[in-house]
Amino acid sequence: MSVPRVVTRPLSGNPLADAAIAGTAPIGWYERVPRDAEAWRARIQSVRSEFGDDWLKKLSPAFEATGKAKERLEAAAGRGVVVTTGQQPGLFGGPVYTLSKALSALAFADSLEEASGIPVAPVFWAATDDTDFREASSTVVSVPGGAQLLRFDHPERLGLPMAAMPLGEVSVQLEALKHAAGSVIDRTPIDLLERFYTSGETVGSAYVSFLRALFAPLGIAVIDASHFATREAARPIVTKALERASEIADALRARNQDLELAGFAPQVQDVPGLSLVFSSSSGSRKRVPIKSAARQASSGDLGPNVLLRPVVERAILPTASYIGGPAEIAYFAQIGPIAETLGVAQPLILQRWSCVIIEPHVEKILEELDLVPEDFRDPHEVEARVARARLPKRVIEELNATRATLNDRLDALSGAVAEERAPVGPAVTGGLRANLLRRLDRFERRLIAAAKRQHADIMHEIATARGSLYPFGKPQERSLNFVPLLARYGVALKEAMLAEAREHARRLAGGRVQSSRSVDPPVSARGRP
Repeated sequence: MSVPRVVTRPLSGNPLADAAIAGTAPIGWYERVPRDAEAWRARIQSVRSEFGDDWLKKLSPAFEATGKAKERLEAAAGRGVVVTTGQQPGLFGGPVYTLSKALSALAFADSLEEASGIPVAPVFWAATDDTDFREASSTVVSVPGGAQLLRFDHPERLGLPMAAMPLGEVSVQLEALKHAAGSVIDRTPIDLLERFYTSGETVGSAYVSFLRALFAPLGIAVIDASHFATREAARPIVTKALERASEIADALRARNQDLELAGFAPQVQDVPGLSLVFSSSSGSRKRVPIKSAARQASSGDLGPNVLLRPVVERAILPTASYIGGPAEIAYFAQIGPIAETLGVAQPLILQRWSCVIIEPHVEKILEELDLVPEDFRDPHEVEARVARARLPKRVIEELNATRATLNDRLDALSGAVAEERAPVGPAVTGGLRANLLRRLDRFERRLIAAAKRQHADIMHEIATARGSLYPFGKPQERSLNFVPLLARYGVALKEAMLAEAREHARRLAGGRVQSSRSVDPPVSARGRP
């Protein structure tokens, strides 16, 4: 079977993240990135010196690591560090970037270990304390003719963390995913879904169990953010965040003002009067008000919000670096004042590896129609362009000539009306122009619509390619479920992705950070960029 082409893409889409990656963000907003192997070795030793030998013992129940993942964790616990990444639960494992994030952490951990000679373990932080049921309850698969949304509804009240949200019955959705996978060469990921996505699980527990079983053979450990061991390890720093909630709010407000003065919008908006700590004591997850923060510091069910989480993670894990996407990089600019107020180390973030996976049947469509993946960003442009190209040449020529002639004659008419002081104003001739050109445009749209119907087979191919590359108008990596891809191509796809991720990791470990502002060569339909 042919192997998909995996193409590395620049990570961009957020001005503040772009500035951070390019190294142009103001000094102090981000932890300084080591520039070479020696600097990384010094950082690793510094991070490791902050931790005793018992951090893994405390957190071991939250990992439940096995196999190669356990081996790497135990080696790091002895004299090394970890590289982390993470994501909130997504149905059936979530989109491609769940996998590309994990492989980014693995590749970078390997690069650091090779460069420093110190054990480095990759860790995936499963944010099961997240309450975004809408994201956790849906996923997208590609099928012939487009994309299919798989979603399940649940009668439970919203606001529950995904660790407590019952999964319910998702067998219909799982059957649809299996059908979308088609002919497979590796049933492992599907077998794992069938094993863990059952009605007895929660949304969070199914996600964690699936990722652990999938990632352990690669050496990637998965930590459950909602596990009692994780929450107990985080308790001191979370409690301190409540005790100093007012100071943190002032420091964060000042940083947000600095961001705005520099022309950036804070990624995480300030909510006046609320701390950065959640309480789940009422059954749902709610931010603790600052005015009652001191009273709730002894509460037994507390957790960090999105800005406090990286600080907590850095405090309980010897983290050399977090590997994140544009939104995460952007909100890390707000984290420094929080860490400083709490008297703990500021976490370091590096950009994750990003990719697009071009399957062989999609590659063939691109070649036949002379398209590239970026053409599908616009939801309708490709169909219109292809359909227009299939109209008779003479019709297009006459249409263009008619439009040019019409514009010329309307210019002459407008000039005559003005020169001869006709009893109408320019608004009237302007309205006539708009009306006539609108009618001509409508005629062209009807021609194109008819061509689309005439070439329905080509439109079906375009829809198939769009369903793989930009399903429902979103980039593949952010929406398309990765399980059917792994099932169809097996180890070959993982190896292709990891090879690209390793190139990215080597740049990071060597201080050669790829700027998201750089312009990559276009992704050719016929060869690698």
